[in-house]
Amino acid sequence: MEFAGKNALITGASRGIGRAVALELARRGAGVVVNCRSGLQDASEVVDEIRSLGRRALVIQADVAQQSEVDNMVARTVSELGSLDLFVSNAAWSERQLMIDADMDRFERTVNVTMWGAFYGVRAAAQQMVRQGTGGAITVVSSPHAHIAIPTSMAYNMSKAAIDHMVRTAAIELVRHNIRVNAFHPGWIDTPGERRFFTEEQLQEGARQLPMQRLGTPEEMARGIAFTLSEDAAYMTGSTLVMDGGVSLPWWSGRGDGTL
Repeated sequence: MEFAGKNALITGASRGIGRAVALELARRGAGVVVNCRSGLQDASEVVDEIRSLGRRALVIQADVAQQSEVDNMVARTVSELGSLDLFVSNAAWSERQLMIDADMDRFERTVNVTMWGAFYGVRAAAQQMVRQGTGGAITVVSSPHAHIAIPTSMAYNMSKAAIDHMVRTAAIELVRHNIRVNAFHPGWIDTPGERRFFTEEQLQEGARQLPMQRLGTPEEMARGIAFTLSEDAAYMTGSTLVMDGGVSLPWWSGRGDGTL
Protein backbone atom coordinates (compact mmCIF):
# COMPACT_ATOMS: atom_id res chain seq x y z
CA MET A 1 0.00 0.00 0.00
CA GLU A 2 1.33 3.42 -0.93
CA PHE A 3 1.50 4.85 2.62
CA ALA A 4 2.77 1.73 4.35
CA GLY A 5 5.25 2.69 7.06
CA LYS A 6 4.13 6.34 7.10
CA ASN A 7 2.24 8.20 9.80
CA ALA A 8 -0.33 10.92 9.23
CA LEU A 9 -1.94 13.63 11.33
CA ILE A 10 -5.27 15.07 10.18
CA THR A 11 -6.85 18.01 11.97
CA GLY A 12 -10.61 18.20 12.31
CA ALA A 13 -10.88 14.50 11.56
CA SER A 14 -13.85 13.42 13.65
CA ARG A 15 -16.41 14.13 10.90
CA GLY A 16 -16.82 15.15 7.27
CA ILE A 17 -13.83 15.46 4.97
CA GLY A 18 -11.30 14.98 7.77
CA ARG A 19 -12.88 11.69 8.81
CA ALA A 20 -12.90 10.45 5.20
CA VAL A 21 -9.24 11.41 4.78
CA ALA A 22 -8.25 9.56 7.95
CA LEU A 23 -9.96 6.40 6.74
CA GLU A 24 -8.60 6.71 3.19
CA LEU A 25 -5.00 7.06 4.38
CA ALA A 26 -5.45 4.14 6.76
CA ARG A 27 -6.80 1.97 3.95
CA ARG A 28 -3.66 2.87 2.01
CA GLY A 29 -1.42 1.73 4.86
CA ALA A 30 -0.77 4.77 7.06
CA GLY A 31 -0.88 5.04 10.82
CA VAL A 32 -3.22 7.91 11.65
CA VAL A 33 -3.72 10.51 14.35
CA VAL A 34 -7.29 11.79 14.44
CA ASN A 35 -7.49 15.33 15.82
CA CYS A 36 -10.62 16.94 17.20
CA ARG A 37 -11.47 19.83 19.50
CA SER A 38 -14.88 18.52 20.51
CA GLY A 39 -16.65 15.48 19.07
CA LEU A 40 -14.47 13.09 21.03
CA GLN A 41 -16.97 10.24 20.64
CA ASP A 42 -17.02 10.66 16.85
CA ALA A 43 -13.22 10.76 16.77
CA SER A 44 -12.98 7.61 18.86
CA GLU A 45 -15.27 5.82 16.41
CA VAL A 46 -12.98 6.83 13.55
CA VAL A 47 -10.01 5.44 15.44
CA ASP A 48 -11.85 2.17 16.09
CA GLU A 49 -12.58 1.85 12.38
CA ILE A 50 -8.94 2.52 11.50
CA ARG A 51 -7.73 -0.06 14.00
CA SER A 52 -10.14 -2.58 12.50
CA LEU A 53 -8.11 -2.19 9.30
CA GLY A 54 -5.00 -3.26 11.20
CA ARG A 55 -3.49 0.24 11.37
CA ARG A 56 -2.21 2.15 14.36
CA ALA A 57 -4.38 5.10 15.34
CA LEU A 58 -5.12 7.45 18.22
CA VAL A 59 -7.19 10.51 19.04
CA ILE A 60 -5.53 13.75 20.12
CA GLN A 61 -7.91 16.39 21.37
CA ALA A 62 -6.55 19.88 20.65
CA ASP A 63 -7.76 23.31 19.60
CA VAL A 64 -5.80 24.21 16.47
CA ALA A 65 -6.28 27.91 17.23
CA GLN A 66 -3.89 27.46 20.18
CA GLN A 67 -0.27 27.18 19.03
CA SER A 68 0.91 25.39 22.17
CA GLU A 69 -1.76 22.72 21.73
CA VAL A 70 -0.75 22.19 18.09
CA ASP A 71 2.92 21.90 19.02
CA ASN A 72 2.08 19.39 21.74
CA MET A 73 -0.11 17.43 19.32
CA VAL A 74 2.74 17.04 16.84
CA ALA A 75 5.12 16.02 19.63
CA ARG A 76 2.67 13.42 20.89
CA THR A 77 2.15 12.07 17.36
CA VAL A 78 5.86 11.39 17.11
CA SER A 79 6.04 9.98 20.63
CA GLU A 80 3.17 7.55 19.99
CA LEU A 81 3.74 6.59 16.35
CA GLY A 82 7.45 7.31 15.85
CA SER A 83 7.29 9.87 13.04
CA LEU A 84 5.16 12.41 11.23
CA ASP A 85 5.31 11.94 7.47
CA LEU A 86 1.96 13.26 6.24
CA PHE A 87 0.01 16.23 7.53
CA VAL A 88 -3.45 17.40 6.48
CA SER A 89 -4.69 20.74 7.75
CA ASN A 90 -8.43 20.32 7.53
CA ALA A 91 -9.91 21.92 10.66
CA ALA A 92 -11.87 25.09 9.98
CA TRP A 93 -14.67 27.18 11.43
CA SER A 94 -17.20 29.40 9.71
CA GLU A 95 -19.81 31.87 10.87
CA ARG A 96 -22.30 33.24 8.37
CA GLN A 97 -22.90 36.94 9.01
CA LEU A 98 -22.81 40.10 6.95
CA MET A 99 -19.59 41.96 7.65
CA ILE A 100 -21.39 45.07 8.92
CA ASP A 101 -23.40 42.99 11.40
CA ALA A 102 -20.68 40.56 12.43
CA ASP A 103 -20.16 39.61 16.04
CA MET A 104 -16.43 40.20 16.29
CA ASP A 105 -15.78 37.37 18.74
CA ARG A 106 -17.29 34.93 16.23
CA PHE A 107 -15.51 36.65 13.33
CA GLU A 108 -12.17 36.34 15.08
CA ARG A 109 -12.83 32.71 16.01
CA THR A 110 -13.28 31.91 12.33
CA VAL A 111 -9.95 33.54 11.48
CA ASN A 112 -8.17 31.98 14.45
CA VAL A 113 -9.21 28.45 13.57
CA THR A 114 -9.23 28.64 9.78
CA MET A 115 -6.13 30.78 9.15
CA TRP A 116 -3.97 30.67 12.27
CA GLY A 117 -4.88 27.04 12.94
CA ALA A 118 -3.67 26.07 9.47
CA PHE A 119 -0.45 28.04 9.93
CA TYR A 120 0.31 26.56 13.34
CA GLY A 121 -0.22 23.06 11.96
CA VAL A 122 1.87 23.55 8.84
CA ARG A 123 4.68 25.15 10.85
CA ALA A 124 4.79 22.46 13.55
CA ALA A 125 4.52 19.62 11.03
CA ALA A 126 7.25 21.11 8.84
CA GLN A 127 9.56 21.60 11.81
CA GLN A 128 9.18 17.93 12.71
CA MET A 129 9.69 16.78 9.13
CA VAL A 130 12.87 18.87 8.87
CA ARG A 131 14.16 17.29 12.09
CA GLN A 132 13.46 13.82 10.73
CA GLY A 133 15.36 14.60 7.54
CA THR A 134 13.30 12.21 5.40
CA GLY A 135 11.00 14.65 3.64
CA GLY A 136 7.23 14.64 3.86
CA ALA A 137 3.99 15.87 2.37
CA ILE A 138 1.57 18.50 3.64
CA THR A 139 -1.85 19.29 2.22
CA VAL A 140 -3.97 22.22 3.35
CA VAL A 141 -7.70 22.01 2.73
CA SER A 142 -8.64 25.44 1.43
CA SER A 143 -11.73 26.44 -0.54
CA PRO A 144 -13.07 28.27 -3.60
CA HIS A 145 -13.97 30.88 -0.95
CA ALA A 146 -10.33 31.93 -1.38
CA HIS A 147 -11.21 33.64 -4.65
CA ILE A 148 -15.03 33.77 -4.75
CA ALA A 149 -16.41 36.62 -2.65
CA ILE A 150 -19.32 34.76 -1.10
CA PRO A 151 -21.41 37.16 1.00
CA THR A 152 -21.88 36.53 4.74
CA SER A 153 -18.55 34.66 4.75
CA MET A 154 -15.97 37.43 4.93
CA ALA A 155 -13.91 35.95 7.78
CA TYR A 156 -13.85 32.56 6.08
CA ASN A 157 -13.11 34.09 2.66
CA MET A 158 -10.21 36.10 4.10
CA SER A 159 -8.80 33.09 5.90
CA LYS A 160 -8.91 30.79 2.89
CA ALA A 161 -7.28 33.40 0.65
CA ALA A 162 -4.50 33.78 3.21
CA ILE A 163 -3.79 30.08 3.52
CA ASP A 164 -3.60 29.65 -0.25
CA HIS A 165 -0.69 32.06 -0.28
CA MET A 166 0.72 30.46 2.87
CA VAL A 167 0.85 27.15 0.99
CA ARG A 168 2.82 28.63 -1.88
CA THR A 169 5.26 30.35 0.47
CA ALA A 170 5.73 27.24 2.60
CA ALA A 171 6.30 25.18 -0.54
CA ILE A 172 9.17 27.33 -1.76
CA GLU A 173 10.74 27.48 1.69
CA LEU A 174 10.54 23.73 2.28
CA VAL A 175 11.33 22.32 -1.16
CA ARG A 176 15.03 21.96 -0.28
CA HIS A 177 14.00 19.65 2.57
CA ASN A 178 12.02 17.43 0.17
CA ILE A 179 8.80 18.50 1.88
CA ARG A 180 5.94 19.11 -0.53
CA VAL A 181 3.12 21.51 0.37
CA ASN A 182 -0.08 21.75 -1.64
CA ALA A 183 -3.58 23.13 -1.29
CA PHE A 184 -6.83 21.35 -2.00
CA HIS A 185 -10.09 23.07 -2.98
CA PRO A 186 -13.26 21.06 -2.41
CA GLY A 187 -16.57 22.37 -3.65
CA TRP A 188 -19.92 22.19 -1.93
CA ILE A 189 -19.64 18.92 -0.03
CA ASP A 190 -22.31 17.10 1.95
CA THR A 191 -20.81 17.32 5.43
CA PRO A 192 -22.14 17.85 8.95
CA GLY A 193 -20.61 21.33 8.81
CA GLU A 194 -22.78 22.31 5.86
CA ARG A 195 -25.83 20.95 7.62
CA ARG A 196 -25.30 23.56 10.33
CA PHE A 197 -26.48 26.15 7.82
CA PHE A 198 -28.90 24.36 5.49
CA THR A 199 -31.89 22.04 5.75
CA GLU A 200 -32.08 18.86 3.70
CA GLU A 201 -34.51 20.58 1.35
CA GLN A 202 -32.19 23.57 0.90
CA LEU A 203 -29.23 21.28 0.21
CA GLN A 204 -31.16 19.36 -2.42
CA GLU A 205 -32.39 22.52 -4.09
CA GLY A 206 -28.94 24.10 -3.99
CA ALA A 207 -27.37 20.97 -5.43
CA ARG A 208 -29.70 21.10 -8.44
CA GLN A 209 -28.27 24.53 -9.29
CA LEU A 210 -24.67 23.29 -9.43
CA PRO A 211 -22.97 22.25 -12.68
CA MET A 212 -23.04 18.56 -11.73
CA GLN A 213 -26.42 18.93 -10.04
CA ARG A 214 -25.23 17.24 -6.87
CA LEU A 215 -23.08 17.86 -3.84
CA GLY A 216 -19.70 16.20 -3.57
CA THR A 217 -18.99 13.51 -1.01
CA PRO A 218 -16.26 13.47 1.66
CA GLU A 219 -14.99 10.20 0.22
CA GLU A 220 -14.42 11.79 -3.21
CA MET A 221 -12.46 14.59 -1.57
CA ALA A 222 -10.42 12.14 0.49
CA ARG A 223 -9.23 10.35 -2.63
CA GLY A 224 -8.08 13.66 -4.11
CA ILE A 225 -6.25 14.63 -0.94
CA ALA A 226 -4.60 11.21 -0.77
CA PHE A 227 -3.30 11.77 -4.30
CA THR A 228 -1.61 15.05 -3.30
CA LEU A 229 0.16 13.24 -0.46
CA SER A 230 1.20 10.24 -2.53
CA GLU A 231 4.27 9.52 -4.62
CA ASP A 232 2.03 9.84 -7.68
CA ALA A 233 2.22 13.59 -6.96
CA ALA A 234 5.96 13.59 -6.23
CA TYR A 235 6.61 16.49 -8.64
CA MET A 236 3.73 18.60 -7.30
CA THR A 237 4.36 21.35 -4.76
CA GLY A 238 2.98 24.83 -4.26
CA SER A 239 -0.02 23.80 -6.33
CA THR A 240 -3.77 23.67 -5.82
CA LEU A 241 -5.84 20.63 -6.71
CA VAL A 242 -9.43 21.68 -7.38
CA MET A 243 -12.19 19.10 -6.97
CA ASP A 244 -15.19 21.38 -6.74
CA GLY A 245 -17.62 19.89 -9.25
CA GLY A 246 -17.27 22.97 -11.43
CA VAL A 247 -18.27 25.49 -8.75
CA SER A 248 -15.35 27.74 -9.75
CA LEU A 249 -16.60 27.78 -13.33
CA PRO A 250 -19.27 30.30 -14.43
CA TRP A 251 -21.99 27.84 -13.42
CA TRP A 252 -24.51 30.68 -13.51
CA SER A 253 -24.23 30.50 -17.31
CA GLY A 254 -26.36 27.37 -17.21
CA ARG A 255 -25.86 24.37 -19.48
CA GLY A 256 -22.57 25.51 -20.95
CA ASP A 257 -24.15 26.65 -24.22
CA GLY A 258 -24.55 30.28 -23.18
CA THR A 259 -28.20 29.95 -22.21
CA LEU A 260 -29.61 30.26 -18.71
